[in-house]
Amino acid sequence: MATLKRIIKGDIVKLISGSNKGTTGKVLAVLPKKNQVLVDGIGNIHRKVKPTRQNPRGGQKDIRVGVAIHKVALVIDDKTGKTSRVGLSKNDDGNKIRVARQFKDKEIK
Repeated sequence: MATLKRIIKGDIVKLISGSNKGTTGKVLAVLPKKNQVLVDGIGNIHRKVKPTRQNPRGGQKDIRVGVAIHKVALVIDDKTGKTSRVGLSKNDDGNKIRVARQFKDKEIK
């Protein structure tokens, strides 16, 4: 059985620190070993590639860099952009669910 995480793929998150502070985007992947998330539209950089036999011209390569998971907050209300901390609790069935702490433990889908 997989453990339930606070931030998962498909969530809408907002950056709360760094040069892109205030930017929102969708989580494309979670990298738990690195404590990072890949966010759509954030962390795209260019790398210069030396010429090789497969690529004799060289050039630039676009790569995606992860954002530290502690720098993002889950967006609860899409219209206003309000964020919340995420907690875990058990429902009546005994299953773990994610809840928004700032909205009086509102369940997150």
